[in-house]
Amino acid sequence: MTKHAISLAVAAALVSTLAAAQDPRQAPKAAGIESKGYEWAKMEGEMKAALAVKGDAKKGEEGYEVCGACHLPSGAGRPDGTFPQLAGQHSTVLIKQMADIRMGLRDNPTMYPFAKELHDPTELAHVSAYIQSLCIPVDHGKYEGKDAAVQIATGKGLYEKQCQECHGKNGEGQKDKFYPVIAGQHYAYLLRQMTEIRDGKRRNANPDMVKVIKPYTNEQLVAISAYQSSLVMPGAMCKPAKGAATAKKK
Repeated sequence: MTKHAISLAVAAALVSTLAAAQDPRQAPKAAGIESKGYEWAKMEGEMKAALAVKGDAKKGEEGYEVCGACHLPSGAGRPDGTFPQLAGQHSTVLIKQMADIRMGLRDNPTMYPFAKELHDPTELAHVSAYIQSLCIPVDHGKYEGKDAAVQIATGKGLYEKQCQECHGKNGEGQKDKFYPVIAGQHYAYLLRQMTEIRDGKRRNANPDMVKVIKPYTNEQLVAISAYQSSLVMPGAMCKPAKGAATAKKK
């Protein structure tokens, strides 16, 4: 069976199981690995091996077919936040997160069957390089709730106070420190991840971020997510549709 056929088959199976799969408590656990004491970016095993490979975006395009069933060929994910926007993400972040999922260190049963289809650290590095090479879509899911301007302004203040140091002014993250790009990410996905990190449901979260985010209320997380989803990363965004504001493709 081809990788394309596998991805379609798994995607079809997910239609009937997605609701249950979203529960992080259902994730597979790696034998002998406990979350307590786990170093957030510990360089060992598959993660270390993949990071040592110089990823080839061209070689990773075929391997990405397995991911495209949910995240779309463009890497745009879903505006409702069911599946995150991946395009333009740092290869280091992608390698870490996929390696953690494959090892059972990050609870994501929806992603697990897809991540396991990557054969080895070399393929993981190539696929991550391909995803990183994609331009970031400009039409991602943004906050559309009540008083959007107020929420975004409130979120901006909170973001600049405690998030910007790591994630950057434009949401560009830091590749060498495994801080993800958040520019172009869907509002609903950002809110869900920050809520799960705050509530201790995402086991592989950066301990420093856990400390920062722990005191935030639900309302504050909504505001921060609203602002984050408004960020754009100069030089990395896809070209807009004809007639829209200009933006350069990376």
